[in-house]
Amino acid sequence: MRHLTTSEVAERYRTSESTVRYWRQIGKGPRGIKIGKRVLYPETELLRYEQALAEGQGEWGLAS
Repeated sequence: MRHLTTSEVAERYRTSESTVRYWRQIGKGPRGIKIGKRVLYPETELLRYEQALAEGQGEWGLAS
């Protein structure tokens, strides 16, 4: 299973690393896991998060 860094997640969603950290802080966005001092995001979690948004299950829907 591939894990992405905060930087890679920010690049994937075309946002800043601080935004990804903020999402984690408020409990929104894809869930990360802490390994040592680093937070990593399993690629399967990113896919789950994207699917939830596509199905309208997330608080943040897709842009119209």
